[in-house]
Amino acid sequence: MIVILAIVLMVLVDQAVKYWALTDLSAQGTIPLLDGVFHLTYVENRGAAFGILQDQRWLFLLMTPVILAVLAYLLHKNYIRTRIGRLSLYLIAAGAVGNLIDRAWHGFVVDLFDFRLIHFPVFNVADIYVVVGVLLFFYYYLIQHDKAVQGHD
Repeated sequence: MIVILAIVLMVLVDQAVKYWALTDLSAQGTIPLLDGVFHLTYVENRGAAFGILQDQRWLFLLMTPVILAVLAYLLHKNYIRTRIGRLSLYLIAAGAVGNLIDRAWHGFVVDLFDFRLIHFPVFNVADIYVVVGVLLFFYYYLIQHDKAVQGHD
């Protein structure tokens, strides 16, 4: 139960930030926090990470529940046995739900974090959850998985 509450809280944080971007930041376009380095910039992303698969909304709307079901199955069957492994899936799930809400509700994902110094694609809180979750999952799989399966958790 605490896990579901944590995921809901993460999604609420993501949605609150995006709501602010949609209602306030969109009128300004961009707010430089460190001019030329880091801005808050309103972007409507109609694709996936780095702008790939533009205008494939229905693909994402169909794929995301499948991904969430796989994550739930892995957790339910206790295939992911370490805290870091489970945390990675919780973060991925929260990010997936946050961006799914945007796609279903608006038809696009609201992005706003803009690292201009390195010309990085604009992203959002849900994207941070997914990226950190994937990195933690790689760590889990490469370092912890075999030990956890052998019972050395």
